[in-house]
Amino acid sequence: MTNDIDQIVHKLLNAHKTKIPIDFIRHDYTLDEQTAYEVQKQLVQKKCELYNEEIIGYKISMTSPETQELANANEPAHGTLTTTSLVKSSSTIVSSNLFDPLVEPELMFILTDDLSVSAAEDEILANSKIAAGLEIPDSRYKDWFPNFTLADLLCDNGVTGRVVVSEPVNPPSFKELEEIKMELYHNGEKIGEGKSDNVLGNPVSSVAWLTKKLATRNISLKKGMIIASGTFISPLRIEQGTYEAAYSRIGNVQVTIE
Repeated sequence: MTNDIDQIVHKLLNAHKTKIPIDFIRHDYTLDEQTAYEVQKQLVQKKCELYNEEIIGYKISMTSPETQELANANEPAHGTLTTTSLVKSSSTIVSSNLFDPLVEPELMFILTDDLSVSAAEDEILANSKIAAGLEIPDSRYKDWFPNFTLADLLCDNGVTGRVVVSEPVNPPSFKELEEIKMELYHNGEKIGEGKSDNVLGNPVSSVAWLTKKLATRNISLKKGMIIASGTFISPLRIEQGTYEAAYSRIGNVQVTIE
């Protein structure tokens, strides 16, 4: 199995380097969830070594029944954010630097202190600021969405692309956090709307899921990390132009794709 992991990591790193997408991993390998997460871990480690990057947080995928159904899963999944994942609000992203990106409006949790292993919602809220965000999932596979399986997604670092993050604010209460309304605009035209309770009932519950999942591998979240907590709506294919997401109580975030 170690040999399989090395081969998969090599294929994905080569796709990163050449910008040439590859076939789904599942066509050549049969992996359980634990092994797929091990592929992700080693992929991220090698990518950090090669490109002088650091781990800066995590992204949570499949936080609604609809998105879990895509991968025939019964819980979310996570990917790892590294230095080049982070984009500040109002920046421009050159589409040629991406493969086949989507756009997802998400709240970002920025940790103001280390969290304990398996931290629950109250501890997370007490040690976080929250920012308006947009996630731009991207994958190294050919024709990946919505055709991936869970193993494919996990191996490709949870299809991590970029996360766009605005200035953080103090978090609202737990109850208020499940009632955040979001409107998504493309070039000034409204293209979507959603509510935060679509994210595992409450985005902070999504982060609590992550802390428990990471605890199984004795990993805890650290001060300064950014957590993309899950999309308010089904993912949309990205187009050139300016995207803006407006969140009640939290604020707005914007990015231009060219």
